Amino acid sequence: MFTLPNLLSLLRGALIPVFLILAGDGRDGWALFVLAVASLTDYFDGKVARWLHQESALGAILDPMFDRFYIAASLYVLWDRAILPTWVVLALVIRDLILFLVNVELKRRKLSLLVVNYIGKAATFNLLYAFPLLFWSTHQGWVGTITYVLGWAFSAWGISLYLITGLWYLVSGLKSIRFPNGQIVQ
Repeated sequence: MFTLPNLLSLLRGALIPVFLILAGDGRDGWALFVLAVASLTDYFDGKVARWLHQESALGAILDPMFDRFYIAASLYVLWDRAILPTWVVLALVIRDLILFLVNVELKRRKLSLLVVNYIGKAATFNLLYAFPLLFWSTHQGWVGTITYVLGWAFSAWGISLYLITGLWYLVSGLKSIRFPNGQIVQ
């Protein structure tokens, strides 16, 4: 449990309330710094786990869970500042809630949980880069303009991929529930 990759994941999780407090107090530079540190720990926890052969069941749970928490925290801040429209926030939150419920049902039936695919990772990657850029885009000057364009470019890809993969995961989960042995009866 107390491996370096798991400790990096736990550090990332501990920084979520710090980000929310800093963003709520208007200390945007520090809030973005916390997001940057969280992104680095997200990148390095997996790399270090593979490099040190310390992949673990706990790490497999913590990593995507904290990704979801960071997305939720960022969505809240961006919605609260009127940067993201309500429909985007609701679509992403509802997607995660539905997939959470599918995983609960899969676990209840003792079936394999949903497995994140490459496109799902790309979707999360895009969102985790888009949100800090959008956060910064409210500032004046050329930096605000550039981060606005880049933030919405990453957001468009991230939101699209996030919703598409959500549909794929949902279909996959429902097929597993309906046909637990992988056999489709004709």
